[in-house]
Amino acid sequence: MISFFLCLALLIGGYFTYGKVVENTFAPDDRETPAVKINDGVDYVVLPQWRLFMIQLLNIAGLGPIFGALQGALWGPIVFLWITFGTIFAGAVHDYFSGMMSERNGGASISEVTGIYLGGFMKNVMRVFNVVLLIMVGTVFAVGPAGILVKLITESGGSGLFANTMFWLILILVYYFIATFISIDKIIGKIYPLFGICLIVMAFGVAIGIFTHSEFTIPEIWSNFYNHHPAGTPVWSFMFITVACGAISGFHSTQSPLMARCMKNEHQGHFVFYGAMVAEGVIALVWAAAGCSLYELTDGLSTGLNEIIAAGQPAAVYDVCSKTLGGIGIVLAMLGVVACPITSGDTAFRSARLVLADWFHIDQGKMLNRLYLCIPVLGVGAFLGIGNSLGWFSYQVIWRYFSWTNQTLAMIVLWAASMFLVKEKKNYWITAIPATFMSAVSITYFCAGKECLNLSTKIAYPVGIVAAIVFFGIFMFSANKAKNAAVAK
Repeated sequence: MISFFLCLALLIGGYFTYGKVVENTFAPDDRETPAVKINDGVDYVVLPQWRLFMIQLLNIAGLGPIFGALQGALWGPIVFLWITFGTIFAGAVHDYFSGMMSERNGGASISEVTGIYLGGFMKNVMRVFNVVLLIMVGTVFAVGPAGILVKLITESGGSGLFANTMFWLILILVYYFIATFISIDKIIGKIYPLFGICLIVMAFGVAIGIFTHSEFTIPEIWSNFYNHHPAGTPVWSFMFITVACGAISGFHSTQSPLMARCMKNEHQGHFVFYGAMVAEGVIALVWAAAGCSLYELTDGLSTGLNEIIAAGQPAAVYDVCSKTLGGIGIVLAMLGVVACPITSGDTAFRSARLVLADWFHIDQGKMLNRLYLCIPVLGVGAFLGIGNSLGWFSYQVIWRYFSWTNQTLAMIVLWAASMFLVKEKKNYWITAIPATFMSAVSITYFCAGKECLNLSTKIAYPVGIVAAIVFFGIFMFSANKAKNAAVAK
């Protein structure tokens, strides 16, 4: 239990200390923000800071820090270290710079921002990469809640239309269309803060439940500093890919521009971007602690947790909430496993619309222009979602590829942030070091993951390390070139 509180203290302290270092490095000022300058009443709308924080938290969190942290607990309490240090030195840095670079460039989507600092080729790669990723996210977060609702209804004895997956899928997609189409302050700005509060209360309740039940004990890192995974899955780099949203996630960079378009001043960035990621790290830490403390070990392996996860992600959340919170926990679990993914899905489709709008320079202030983009974006999502329900596509396949692309996107954005800092003549090490680390994580997993190349770790490990060194070398060459060009002027 001491390990848990130490990590919690580090996360909170990291917000006030390293978070200020990051903010001072960027150096926000009093320039006019895109929300004030453009203010189109649709995507550029000034929102209060507390709403910005709550919306950002729910946009980036959803079920990510819950499911990912529970699955990460299969490796044992060493996952606490990745959640803590990953959040402070990588995830929150990534989220802050993705939001603030967008703010400095008129609220541009992350693909456009990447192009500014990494060149036209990477901009086009990121445009395609982002749209595909966001539609995949929107699809899995439509199919998932639909299936969960059907399961809850059928298990309670329900039948008929409400026990039909297609009914709920279509209903969720209709909501996605409305939320993607209308002004950000009409639905998202009003209901997201409420769901964000539920997400925080849910995590706080689970933590209290662990501490008030004598049969639950959070294990210490130093007494369990080994791999607990029942299948023997290596810590590197599988744990770092599995626990994405609770440490660092590239999906966040697609969401940060939404709030960059709604900030009244740049000084809000520390609380909104860095702060929301730290809050997500705290939530992930709580759920990882639940995974490590509620289930028995067999011969030092997380067999109990593995069994409940094998029953399905909703079953795992339901079980944790019922054991720690009782009846009210079950209500919160139902709300969480249904509402949280939906609130990530609608902003994913909204971000896809904005990426396309920036790409093809389509004014989104006009209703008809938004309609032109909403129809194809939601159309593809509906095709994939309905195709999954009919057995044409596999939900699991879509989700597995999302997990890798998620961290690869984070790697690219961190390199873009590094070049931004080079051009601004500021300390680029705070982004270049995590960018190098995430390059090793992403390339190693691409080589070793079963859904990717499925190579031996004897090959994947050195390839990942060499690739990271090469990427760092390319960055340093580009940085020196940029410095010399600046001196020549």
